[in-house]
Amino acid sequence: MTEKKKISQKTLTKSFHNWYYGHLTCFSQEHMQTFGYLTSMLPIIEELYPNKEDQQKAMQTYTAFFNTEPQLGTIVVGITAGLEEARANGSDEVTDETINGLRAGLMGPVAGIGDSLVVGTLIPVILGIALGLSTGGSPIGAIFYIIVWNLLAYFGMRFAYFKGYELGDKAVEFLVGPQGKAIRRAVGIVGGMVIGAVAATWVSVKTAFQLKDAAGEPYLVLQDKLDGVYPGLLTAIVIYICWWLMAKKNLSPIKVMLLLVVVAFVGVVLGFFDPGLSY
Repeated sequence: MTEKKKISQKTLTKSFHNWYYGHLTCFSQEHMQTFGYLTSMLPIIEELYPNKEDQQKAMQTYTAFFNTEPQLGTIVVGITAGLEEARANGSDEVTDETINGLRAGLMGPVAGIGDSLVVGTLIPVILGIALGLSTGGSPIGAIFYIIVWNLLAYFGMRFAYFKGYELGDKAVEFLVGPQGKAIRRAVGIVGGMVIGAVAATWVSVKTAFQLKDAAGEPYLVLQDKLDGVYPGLLTAIVIYICWWLMAKKNLSPIKVMLLLVVVAFVGVVLGFFDPGLSY
């Protein structure tokens, strides 16, 4: 009786580390995370298939395009590690088409949950705390963010990888089924609330524009009028424009920031903004 093949803990850990450090290996618009995926699966394939020809054949499975949210996407790598182990043990149900079909089917749902949960919720919350700790130019906020984010990312991705390996294809139904859709919708709503709260707390746009009488006394202060009608109106407008430029016009964040610098400079020159105000 042939002994059943089992991926060692050491190999699984090496595979996870390859994904953690190298999921953007040789990243390009054509391949995205494909080569990072190949790197992470290499130790798995080498242990399961001693023969070089079998290794080459198995690795061909993972040359297909792949791209998802990298933190939560770790679970996909773990799932396919479990499926590859089943295939190495002679499972007829696990084929190249099965693995690639699963990877393609999970890319979108995992990206939707991961982008909302990690990028839209977790990172803004940590940044919000870090900004509070950075008041007065303190470096504690930056140190806090670097340490907390890296710890959460590492141990969260490690948990997702090994949970995916443990569950195998059982995780697919949860991620793409009704429960997964409900999670994506709920996380998206929470993420929107967090982004709005962070923006309202840390972004402040005010105008210094005012009209004065012959004696030099202001009789119209625009900011006071705006606050009386809609407090924070300029802030909301600027945030919406930035979102519109990035989401609808596909401008990069760097270009949007440069545009804000130009607008601020022109605004100060024209007297619409006061350089002494804190924004």
